[in-house]
Amino acid sequence: MEVSNAKGSARLLHLSLANSRLEVGERFDPARLQAMLSPERRNVLLYPDTEDAALGLAKPEPFDPAWLRTPLRLVVLDGTWRKSRKMLYLNPLLQSLPRMPLRETPPSHYLIRKAHLPDQLSTLEASVYALAQLENDATQYKPLIDAFDGFVAQQASYIKRSA
Repeated sequence: MEVSNAKGSARLLHLSLANSRLEVGERFDPARLQAMLSPERRNVLLYPDTEDAALGLAKPEPFDPAWLRTPLRLVVLDGTWRKSRKMLYLNPLLQSLPRMPLRETPPSHYLIRKAHLPDQLSTLEASVYALAQLENDATQYKPLIDAFDGFVAQQASYIKRSA
């Protein structure tokens, strides 16, 4: 799920992964969202554990590692941290999803974007590392990271030419 002013990382991810679905919006109709999150898979939200009580957000169910033995659906919000928090705030169903935090990720390769900390990843990077973590296979998605590096290098060359 992404907001309409995304930089392209989520779209690249969607085009690269079979069985992915890209929804654009900020607030989703609850019935439509419920239908997208159908119960044939356990839905988990790729989002860090945060203290959201001050914002009035529901406390999600904790992530249970035993779920790794069942079919999962990874739900990813694409946008700035501020936008993603707003998306959570506007969509109570998303708030209730168990959250899957990332562990031990490398620094971002998305060098054409401002980031305040090295662990602030693009949507593509965070999703790839989450899938690798869920599937316990760090190498399976390396070609996608390599292709992303090529995309970033191409974008950087455009920036250098226009400067």
